[in-house]
Amino acid sequence: MNSFVHKTLVVELRAGDTDRFPVLAHLGYDPADLFAVTVVFSHDGRILARWQLDREMVTEGLTRPVGVGDVRLRPQARGVERELRMEFLGEAHADGGRHHAVVFAWAETVGEFLHETRRMVPPGREEVRVDDFLADLLAGR
Repeated sequence: MNSFVHKTLVVELRAGDTDRFPVLAHLGYDPADLFAVTVVFSHDGRILARWQLDREMVTEGLTRPVGVGDVRLRPQARGVERELRMEFLGEAHADGGRHHAVVFAWAETVGEFLHETRRMVPPGREEVRVDDFLADLLAGR
């Protein structure tokens, strides 16, 4: 049995108001970090950004708008297909603005990835060992 779930897909990064260009998104789920999905965006072999997202938030983002902070997700129709629109706000610019990226992924593909994570660790079955965490924290690890 795999100890993690990984999927690579082509997504579209919005450039300007309407243009889009393809980048790779590497989705990862590691049961060692039960509630997080990692997404790494890359282009031409270079990592553009890495984000850790709440698995439940991504699941909810497939059906309704979620997020009010640095990450906002919502479903969006594109013809007969559905997309997941992901909006990311990054670090501040010198002029006071912030880096801003909008990425579109096929909702069905993201849903398939999430289904695999739920097969590995069903929602509500996440086991958090608080005593072990506190012992490590107090030991300075």
